[in-house]
Formats: sequence, structure tokens, C-alpha cells
Amino acid sequence: MLITKQTTMGEMLQYDMGIAYVLMQAGMHCVGCPSSIGESLEEACVVHGLNADEVLASIQEYLASRPEKEQ
Repeated sequence: MLITKQTTMGEMLQYDMGIAYVLMQAGMHCVGCPSSIGESLEEACVVHGLNADEVLASIQEYLASRPEKEQ
């Protein structure tokens, strides 16, 4: 799955729940909130005052570090 700033929080978490840890480390502690599921990564970053490009880079780094069979 290609994750972009337009990918919704729900889509990302459905793809890989490990992304929740990355998001929480970035400062998004309401990852499980039902209202956040429909927000794009970019929208969620704006709400939390985070740089969407930096958070996206962290997510991509996490995904790249997974064993090949999980990708």
C-alpha cells in the first residue's frame, strides 16, 4: 500500500496497526478515536500541530524496516 498525506487514518491502521505506534510517538495520542478514522494524515497533523511530511517520513521508515514478507 502506498501511504500518502491523503491516506486516511483508518486506511493506514487497517493496513498495519504498527503505524499506530509511530503516530503516537509523533504526538497523536488519539489514534483510536472514532472521529480520527476518516481524517487524512495531513488533516490529523494539522489538528495536532505536526509537520505532515515528517510524520509521513516516519511512517515510511517504519514500513521499510519491516521484514520483506510483511510488506
